[in-house]
Amino acid sequence: MAGRVFLIEAGIVVLLVLAAVVAVVLQAARDAVEQGRRESVIAAQSFASAPGMVQALRGPHPSLVLQPRAEEARKRTGVDFVVVLNTQGIRYTYPYPREIGKKFVGNIEPALHGRTVVEQAGGPPLPAGRGTAVQAIVPVTDARGGVVGLVSAGITVKNVLRMWIPQVPIALGAGAAALALAGAGTTMVARSLLRQTRGLAPAELAAMYDHHEAVLHAVREGVLITDAEGCLVLANDEAARLLGLPAEAAGRRVAELGLPVSLERLLTAPEAVDDEVFFVGDRLVAVNKRPTFPRAGPGGSVVTLRDTTELAAVTGRAEVARERLDLLYEAGVKIGTTLDVERTARELAQVAVPRFADLVTVELLDAVLRGWEPTAEGWRHLRRVAIGGDQRTMPVYQLGEVITFSTATPQMRTLREGRGVLETDLRQAPGWQEQDPERVRKALDSGLRSLVTVPLRARGVSLGVANFYRTADSSAFEPDDLAFAEELAARAAVAIDNARRFAREHAMAVTLQRSLLPRGQPEQDALEVAWRYLPAEAGVGGDWFDVIPLPGARVALVMGDVVGRGLRAAATMGRLRTAVHNFAALDLPVDEVLGSLDELVVRMDNEEGTGAEGHEGEGVSGATCLYAIYDPVSGTCTVARAGHPDPVVVRPDGTVVCPEVPASAPLGLCGYLFETAELHLPEGSQLVLYTNGLVEDRGRDIDVGLARLRRALDGAGGRAPEETCRAVIDALKPAHRSDDIALLAARTRLFPASRVAEWDVPQDPAEVPSVRGECRRKLREWGLDEAGFTTELILSELLTNAIRYGSPPVRVRLLYGRCLICEVSDGSSTSPRLRRAAHTDEGGRGLFLVAQFAQRWGTRYTTRGKVIWAEQDVHGGASGMAERMPVDVLLEQFGDPADSAL
Repeated sequence: MAGRVFLIEAGIVVLLVLAAVVAVVLQAARDAVEQGRRESVIAAQSFASAPGMVQALRGPHPSLVLQPRAEEARKRTGVDFVVVLNTQGIRYTYPYPREIGKKFVGNIEPALHGRTVVEQAGGPPLPAGRGTAVQAIVPVTDARGGVVGLVSAGITVKNVLRMWIPQVPIALGAGAAALALAGAGTTMVARSLLRQTRGLAPAELAAMYDHHEAVLHAVREGVLITDAEGCLVLANDEAARLLGLPAEAAGRRVAELGLPVSLERLLTAPEAVDDEVFFVGDRLVAVNKRPTFPRAGPGGSVVTLRDTTELAAVTGRAEVARERLDLLYEAGVKIGTTLDVERTARELAQVAVPRFADLVTVELLDAVLRGWEPTAEGWRHLRRVAIGGDQRTMPVYQLGEVITFSTATPQMRTLREGRGVLETDLRQAPGWQEQDPERVRKALDSGLRSLVTVPLRARGVSLGVANFYRTADSSAFEPDDLAFAEELAARAAVAIDNARRFAREHAMAVTLQRSLLPRGQPEQDALEVAWRYLPAEAGVGGDWFDVIPLPGARVALVMGDVVGRGLRAAATMGRLRTAVHNFAALDLPVDEVLGSLDELVVRMDNEEGTGAEGHEGEGVSGATCLYAIYDPVSGTCTVARAGHPDPVVVRPDGTVVCPEVPASAPLGLCGYLFETAELHLPEGSQLVLYTNGLVEDRGRDIDVGLARLRRALDGAGGRAPEETCRAVIDALKPAHRSDDIALLAARTRLFPASRVAEWDVPQDPAEVPSVRGECRRKLREWGLDEAGFTTELILSELLTNAIRYGSPPVRVRLLYGRCLICEVSDGSSTSPRLRRAAHTDEGGRGLFLVAQFAQRWGTRYTTRGKVIWAEQDVHGGASGMAERMPVDVLLEQFGDPADSAL
């Protein structure tokens, strides 16, 4: 025992020593590496900030000036190298001059953007030796903050390791000393115990006595001990009860106890016995016998007796009950693993075969499969959704077939009564045979003999029926089987009802969300657009997108995401999308649109967060949005984003770039300004917008998703947007979507210069006729003679207003695309308003005529003033409005009713 204790102690000490060594090594290595990182950063930053550094880098011979300085700094600071680089990564200095002018080994991109980089990398040989080095890279900036060069300093990992190696012998020595002390102490304690107890402890003696009393009086198993002469040495209370022994049985011979001859012969024989069964009176006793001294010493035996009378009776029933419990447990684990109605029904059929039935079928109401609330009206028509077992034994109804049950069938009875029905012998079941005599005959010929049909009821509503069949090769169902089938079906019904409710709620949420998303592409000339929207599997979210035509042939692109999931997120998304449409109708700049959205989210959050009782604190949890306006005339796209992922641009040659769009705070924080970026997109470029569900996934970093997105878009310059969306979704769509995915690809078009006409107009009303003539000639050139009168009328009214009430410069622009757009801009920010002129007013009818003849008109503000625009649908009949509403009729609307009557 002492030896075993010593081995255990030795093992513990060794493990502790190993753990200590590992901990010391890891901690020392970590501290050394961190120290190397700090020393590298300090050395690099100190040298980068040295006076004259910028002048030396910009001088004609940087290496001549900086090489001696770098070597001196290396020796003073204790680092292994100090290297000066230019912005292309070419070395100006190195401990070995032959390496000067070569490419630096390391990542310098972050340092070129003004950040300090600390990394481990290999490189050329150093005075300290070859190997991986801990190096820091810092930028050298001029007075204006521009990066003119880089400085790298570092220490080789070999030198770092020398700092912690001396600590290892200390830990090993301490472990060896502890092991020696443990061995000595164990030896001393063992010898002392042997001397004092003589090999047996008092506690062991007390325990032996307690065990002896327990065997005699407390153990519910009979114990007999006999000696080599066949005399009874000991019999406990249970043995006396089972065998009917007298009180003075101890010390008497076994032959004198009046036991059955077979049992007496067994007790006196020297052979061992295992589970021999004997009848003693009306009891069935199992006997086991072993010698008391199997190795040496006097002969004798110990016999154990066990009463198995009741056990034999219940063993069969207990085994069946245990199997049923195991099957119920397995059903609880395997049924309802998903929220899919049909799969849950299949899981029920698979669990019950073959341990309970040879064949299982499940029929459900069509309303359940659609997620609706089931009613008793559809009970006669059920659809078979699952079959478990050998389907060849059930050639009656196939999977997916609708079954119309007659009123006398067991299935209809179980639905009406709400309890299971047992048919022990189907050959004697007239109700079952009335369903379809020909098919029933085939089923009986295939071997079906017994049936238990139970309703699938959950929350007081019947969802369908489950049918359990046994063939002629198995025993028929019994009443106990009916109770078990009902329990099994009840568990499955709850899972099926949960799946039905989820299907209903999910369908409602998806329907609501899809009704709030765009259903078709608007007519516009600026972009060729395609999109994809994939809802999450667990529930809908708040992702949305939009393509909104704006005046001047421009188009607004929107991509947003409301944090959260469910109907609340979908409803919030709908409100935000409507708000974006309203802000776009006002033709606000992109930063003002996001600012207005930010205020709206804050207001919604305050309203919902302090709403009805029980809903406090349930405000909007946050939202992101990207808003862009593309102008096909100039080819520019103005973008701003509020917490949303960066857009991706695919150039016509297939190059993929991520433009630097300033990141702003998500919507709902209030008070933050939104920065914009202006992108110049060549014709044929693709602008790709997306939500984070496309690039983020559980267990995957967003940078990995962005890299996969760029690879999917690589070379997509010649693809159509529809092909781009398909390729991206095929490459990045996860197997199980935990978040919504929204993707929008837009290929740019440029407005043909031949379809654009511009004129600068002096601030003189007399110039209006000449501009009108230029407009007439341009329309004739475009083949729009029929629209000439209407366009000249609109242009005259808008231009006259700009000259009379606006300020210079005044400019006219005509755009001919899907429609004809007439724009008049001036330097004033005052906007004209449409009003009804009185019959005594000399003016005030111009804008009314513009509104009547134009398809739509409006005003947008710019940084230099305003633009008043009007659109005409020339392809659908440019003069149609004039034909439907003659000028005389229009002017009569401004006259006195009495005069009109004349």
